[in-house]
Amino acid sequence: MRLRMTKTLRIILFLLAFGLAINCVQAESSSISTPNFQIELPDIVVAGITQDILITVNEQFMPFAADSVALTLNEKTEHYLISGNQIRVPYAFSKKEELTIGIENVEKKIPVSPIPLWMSILPPLFAILFALLLREVYSALIIGLWVGTSIIFYYKGATFFVAVFQGFLSIIDTYIVESLNDRGHLSIILFSMIIAATVSVITKNGGMKGVVNQLSRFVTGPRSASFITWLLGIMIFFDDYANTLVVGNTMRPLTDKMKVSREKLAYLIDSTAAPVAAIAFVTTWIGAELSYIQDGINQLNLDESAYGVFFHSLAYSFYPVFTLIFILILIWKDVDYGPMLKAERRARGTSEDQGDYTIDEQFNKDMQEEIHAKPGITSRSFNAIIPVLVIIVGTLSGLFYTGYRDAVWQNSSLGFVDKLSETMGGADSYLALLWASSGSLMVALLLSFGQKLLTIKESMESIIQGFKTMLPAVMILTLAWSIALITKHMHTADFISQSLIDASVSPFLLPTLTFVIAALISFSTGSSWGTMAILYPLMLPSAWLLAKHANLDYTTSMSIFHNIAAAVLTGSVFGDHCSPISDTTILSSLASSCPHIEHVRTQLPYAMTVGFVAMVIGTLPSSFGINPAFLFIIGILMLYLIIQKFGKPTRILT
Repeated sequence: MRLRMTKTLRIILFLLAFGLAINCVQAESSSISTPNFQIELPDIVVAGITQDILITVNEQFMPFAADSVALTLNEKTEHYLISGNQIRVPYAFSKKEELTIGIENVEKKIPVSPIPLWMSILPPLFAILFALLLREVYSALIIGLWVGTSIIFYYKGATFFVAVFQGFLSIIDTYIVESLNDRGHLSIILFSMIIAATVSVITKNGGMKGVVNQLSRFVTGPRSASFITWLLGIMIFFDDYANTLVVGNTMRPLTDKMKVSREKLAYLIDSTAAPVAAIAFVTTWIGAELSYIQDGINQLNLDESAYGVFFHSLAYSFYPVFTLIFILILIWKDVDYGPMLKAERRARGTSEDQGDYTIDEQFNKDMQEEIHAKPGITSRSFNAIIPVLVIIVGTLSGLFYTGYRDAVWQNSSLGFVDKLSETMGGADSYLALLWASSGSLMVALLLSFGQKLLTIKESMESIIQGFKTMLPAVMILTLAWSIALITKHMHTADFISQSLIDASVSPFLLPTLTFVIAALISFSTGSSWGTMAILYPLMLPSAWLLAKHANLDYTTSMSIFHNIAAAVLTGSVFGDHCSPISDTTILSSLASSCPHIEHVRTQLPYAMTVGFVAMVIGTLPSSFGINPAFLFIIGILMLYLIIQKFGKPTRILT
């Protein structure tokens, strides 16, 4: 037995040493050092993308009195700026080649094998396909990562099997580590865990049961339970993460009691989180949106403010508004269609569509285990309401405190709403959320101790139980962030956007095209914020230049410009809703204790319906000058007719 273990250990150590040796050799192959100058290529070279070649020149080889130096690149000589002893040479690698670089009379060659740009779509594509096929997201995300890392090392010169081995190691030592080595990501994890701990404590001390008892007086069935969930989703408008976690964990016991399916609950909280946060004036989104829009404006030197563009773009934000109205119509008519209809009938006890329900086998044990109130205590709703209010008020206060600037509030040319939006936009949302969640947990503990509802030991056990319930979310979020990181390294967004933008199109069609591009990128990367960061500086200048080329007047050009701003935002939210690797989609699944793939599968037909109507009835005709207010009315009517046609009753059959 010991001999076998020793042999196994030797094999593992040999493989690790082999992998490390290959890594070292590979690292050296990406640069060539000479006594005169050193050439350093980008760590990941992608075809068709302009990247910098870093050249470090030996001071003894060349004195640095001049600001520029003549450099020959593949027999083409140009002057490049020199900073210190370094030269940055922008170059678009197109194919496998031997790069020739010469300075003075010294010439060096270095082989380059860039990754074809089309391969950048493979990591998210494999992750999405396997998530849908296996109906299990952990392995799907790992497979997507593995495909991407293997491609990277293969094109760095490794053989196929060595690339696969190195790719597996880099999943952990590079992508997972880098994803966690991010303040924003760690803040989300901590905030989520503290919120889960707070929910666990206020459940154990009877507060959640008291809320359910209070709300039960206004709830007569599944429709009213769904409506209250929708209403709470709109009320907690300031942050999509807070919305998802608070509403999901608060309403889950009540919707379970009213026989609303976990899939429907996940859809309700997912579809009232980002849509509301994206278009509200005072949210954690507004700062990112304004900064992204400003990047596009700066390229054109327009006399327009980012806030003004955002404000005017709301008239074209069809998808978020249509989503909220679509949910209301479903609740009002008490109907569903597609996979959601099966889930709702199953939850309500209908004998139909029972055969293919396998969610119980897929539930994580920690997420499946419900936390009940401590036996023998009096259930008081304020033990839950007060901590939740602390989260809401604390977050808003934290946003105001961290974003407050004297120059903004002393500017008499700005109105109150403008000042408030500027303040919230410049706030540190992560810090505000951490303060609010920590304060909420502290208040929940003080209420429990003050009324002698829980002992210190019981409180700590509740906190740990709350942390445990978030472990699946932390795992999936980390893997999803890793996928987003590898798509960034491989320039997936560039491939998608370039594929669709290279064709010359009418400026009147560009908003619709932008909506599609944003949806595809957001779906592939799982990040609406990342999509906005990429597309705003790209699409806003493109729209303005196309409009100028078509000799459109200023008013028409600005109308298209505002429509583009809305299309990037709404397309990003739409793609994010459809993506199984989106962090908000994942959090919605976890907050409602719904298997993730079931949430994606049941939500997708609804999101696609609203997205299609928003694009065809809203974005496309509004680009040609049709009044957006009229299109909102027509779009809502179209959604009603679709529900009327395809919706079927979800009530219990007798």
